[in-house]
Amino acid sequence: MNMNMNMNMKLPALVMAMFATTAAWSAVSIQDASKLGATLTSVGAEVAGNKDGTIPDYTGGLSRDKSIDPLASPFSAEKPLFIITSKNVDQYKANLSDGQIAMFTKYPDTYKMPIYKTHRTAVYPDTIQKKAVKNATKTTLVGGGNGLLNFDETIPFAIPQSGIEVVWNHVSRFRGGSVERNRALIPVQEDGSFNSVHVTATQVYPQYLLDGYDKKSDGNVLFYFDSKIKAPTRLSGNVTLVHETINQVRQPRKAWVYNAGQRRVRRAPQVSYDAPAQGSDGLMTTDQVDMFNGAPDKYDWKLVGKTELYIPYNSYKLADKSKSYEEVVQPGHINPELTRYELHRVWKVEATLKAGERHIYGKRTFFVDEDTWQIAIADHFDSRGLLWRVAEGHMLQFTNTNVPWYVAMANYDLLSGQGMLELNNEEKEAFKFNIKRKHSDYTASSLRRAGTR
Repeated sequence: MNMNMNMNMKLPALVMAMFATTAAWSAVSIQDASKLGATLTSVGAEVAGNKDGTIPDYTGGLSRDKSIDPLASPFSAEKPLFIITSKNVDQYKANLSDGQIAMFTKYPDTYKMPIYKTHRTAVYPDTIQKKAVKNATKTTLVGGGNGLLNFDETIPFAIPQSGIEVVWNHVSRFRGGSVERNRALIPVQEDGSFNSVHVTATQVYPQYLLDGYDKKSDGNVLFYFDSKIKAPTRLSGNVTLVHETINQVRQPRKAWVYNAGQRRVRRAPQVSYDAPAQGSDGLMTTDQVDMFNGAPDKYDWKLVGKTELYIPYNSYKLADKSKSYEEVVQPGHINPELTRYELHRVWKVEATLKAGERHIYGKRTFFVDEDTWQIAIADHFDSRGLLWRVAEGHMLQFTNTNVPWYVAMANYDLLSGQGMLELNNEEKEAFKFNIKRKHSDYTASSLRRAGTR
């Protein structure tokens, strides 16, 4: 393992060259944006660690030979610094979310958080870092915050001025350009029993399609996505296709489903907001996929500020192919012996449902990792303001392609005791980057072919 600072060392000159042609209506001032590549990383995280030294300086992220299995842990010899339990949780509350604290109350005998040394492993490809720098001075919000102007592929607001900008950074962060994922969607009952739905999904940004980016047809498309159910047999062959638009208020997300039993393709306008997510048994909403996705128009977004939080990080144990789903899943929560939490700086954003809008969550609090712009923790409250569900995104750095991403996600229902997990440690080729796709692979007519393969 070595840490690489090459890109950050190059950035100041690059940034100043970009500023020379920046228009007056830039999202941030030239003076503010000049911090990128200096006191801030190219994507906007603070380079310096914290005063206590418990969060280290950023030194370029985790870099190692691309032939090394990205799911193999470089930290396997490390032991927890300490373990938070229901007996000592009070002394750590300042660095926990309301939802995390509630988990200790709900499961006082079994829920634990092993805290490890912090490693700032995240890094994006050089091309993505350059685009984030460019976007910082060019991209602006349009349509009341529902769309982006002068946006190029990735993080639009490296120096965010509002809560909605932080959320846009999460929604639009780089996830490999073109990737196939194999995973299990696992609704878990209160007693720990479960049945899994196994899915193959592809996600490709228009810039990475083999037949090229078409500004006219792809201009408002963030990515193309399809998801095919492999098991159980009763659902096998069902396929969902999505054209994920950027401004979903101006041009709603386009979605189709193919039902293998009926051999029929139909439009699916309900694949959004609080419609039940695929394979979740109603335990999570569509806009909870990837911790949050889709249009932001139902909420007012408040940027509370930055804080330090114990969040899932470098979660290699949850990607361990030697572990079975039976070993990972426990009543109420993931097996704490397989989790890893570290202290990181996060942006705290509060989302409050707008007057006149409808959604099962009246309020949501998101904690967004500064190095990746990924939501690490999300607390969801019902319409009465009562804490209902808490979600965690367990990430690691894919060193074979310079992508930080989730290897597991958990959504815990504090009222019912049920949970919804997304795992992949039993799946063959859980992540396959740089797949080859064309526009024709993401048309409604392609669904029938996909469902019968």
